[in-house]
Amino acid sequence: MPTVDDVLEQVGEFGWFQKQIFLILCLISAAFAPIYVGIVFLAFIPDHHCWSPGVAELSRRCGWSLEEELNYTVPGPGPAGQAFPQQCLRYEVDWNQSALGCVDPLAGLAANRSHLPLGPCQHGWVYDTPGSSIVTEFNLVCEDSWKVDLFQSCVNVGFLLGSLGIGYIADRFGRKVCLLATTLISAVLGVLTAVAPDYISLLLFRLMQGLVSKGNWTAGYTLITEFVGLGYRRTVAILYQTAFTVGLVLLSGLAYAVPHWRRLQLAVSLPVFLLLLCFCVKQGSPPVAGAPGCILMAAWMLSLPEDATEKLSPSFTDLFRTARLRKYTFILMYLWFTSSMIYQGLILHVGATGGNLYLDFFYSALVEFPAAFIILFTIDRFGCIYPLALSNLVAGAACFIMVFIPHDLHWLSTVVACVGRMGITIVFQMVCLVNAELFPTFIR
Repeated sequence: MPTVDDVLEQVGEFGWFQKQIFLILCLISAAFAPIYVGIVFLAFIPDHHCWSPGVAELSRRCGWSLEEELNYTVPGPGPAGQAFPQQCLRYEVDWNQSALGCVDPLAGLAANRSHLPLGPCQHGWVYDTPGSSIVTEFNLVCEDSWKVDLFQSCVNVGFLLGSLGIGYIADRFGRKVCLLATTLISAVLGVLTAVAPDYISLLLFRLMQGLVSKGNWTAGYTLITEFVGLGYRRTVAILYQTAFTVGLVLLSGLAYAVPHWRRLQLAVSLPVFLLLLCFCVKQGSPPVAGAPGCILMAAWMLSLPEDATEKLSPSFTDLFRTARLRKYTFILMYLWFTSSMIYQGLILHVGATGGNLYLDFFYSALVEFPAAFIILFTIDRFGCIYPLALSNLVAGAACFIMVFIPHDLHWLSTVVACVGRMGITIVFQMVCLVNAELFPTFIR
């Protein structure tokens, strides 16, 4: 029986029908970007301080500017390395008492402000931002700041667990069914996240979205690499990942235009339903006339769970069955782990540098485009090993150097982070590519 590559060689390695499917899959790849790193905008932490009853009335009575109000009523930054900064504490003062004057109102209570008692924020916080995030809505600051990390950890746990199950579902029921089902579920969960009434339900919806979204992206990647001929396989694989970069660039602009997290979440989730409709309409309409081979090829490849010449009952033990497969598996597992951690860490670093969040995110996303071109230029000339090793070295060196850059040199930190981002992007894309090429179809 002919293999997939034999059929593709006869009907066309990258014809019009395949290009249309490739475009739709690229849109799915772009839609995955807000799920993967949307926390940068959904959970940004603005400047904040404790809200104290009576301060607003005193400020109006005295005619203070915002700067004067903060200077008179909010504790200073405190010593470096303090576990809870002064923005998480407040003066234990009754601001409604009439004895307080308008010029340095605390001078009459203590000669030195540092002698005034401080207490935790009991009445909430005031956030210096025109927009909103899950941080400002659920007060995820100070003692509860760890809940922001938990929010991202939930989606990452979903990625891990979902990747284990989605691959089996794709093999058992076909990649098209898997792709459509996971895309629909992810879109629905995205909308539910936008209307989540409390923090717990927010975590639940985010976890469930992680369960299907990473497997959805991986199923699309595997499908498109099997859907085109050998001569185009590397190119479409890299371009599929580049579509994810396009999603990052669009996300920065959309987040700037929609600074409220619930509206932003809806803005990135609702278009996925139109994408599903487009995919279903495309599948329901016949390809161009005069190409019956494409119809047969599409029907065969989208419905068969495995290449008919391959083993039909894969298992995880197949990854370790031979010495060569064991070596490939352990090396790729290590590369997957390190590249995922560094890639996501560098993206999240953008949101913690104190600069312009939107521009920094935009600039760091742009460096992924030359990374894709570097791969296309070098992989056929130098192979995979040397570019992979060099890119890992660049990314590691950049992360090491960033440790020693002073916080006030924001521009230098951003430049070094972008260099590291380019290096780890090359690693990430090449790991995906090598993974698809090294393993047989039935365990891919």
